[in-house]
Amino acid sequence: MNASPLCALATVSAVGRAHINHMYFAWSDRFEVVWISDPDSLHSRNLVKSASAAVTVYASNQVWGRPDRGIQLFGRAGVAAGRAAQEARHLYGRRFRDYDVDGDSLPVYRFQPRSMKLFDERSLAPGTLVTARVTPEGLAWSKTEVWA
Repeated sequence: MNASPLCALATVSAVGRAHINHMYFAWSDRFEVVWISDPDSLHSRNLVKSASAAVTVYASNQVWGRPDRGIQLFGRAGVAAGRAAQEARHLYGRRFRDYDVDGDSLPVYRFQPRSMKLFDERSLAPGTLVTARVTPEGLAWSKTEVWA
């Protein structure tokens, strides 16, 4: 998750059209992703209609043919409220020191993953994709695929 300050968020419109947005993000130890966004943006409006979302993080400076790594997260997202919003703002403020935690009026959003796919060719064999469920107790292995 440290590979980039940006992630890509995929949402679905009310009529089933896919939309992708790049955004600055922070994350929790439970792999929750948080961000600040204008409620009038397309991805924010999509989340009002459908909480289904996916997030991917990877270093964009990776070179083809060399060991790659990245993470894909699948779950639900929406505006955080109450204590969850406070926690999300503090996570965001810890990652982005110039962010004014107390002075920003834009809503904070929280993505809660249900599952993830991880590829890390530096640690795993080339072409290996590990899928895990995200549970309250931590990660639970689902399957390993090798496609190389």
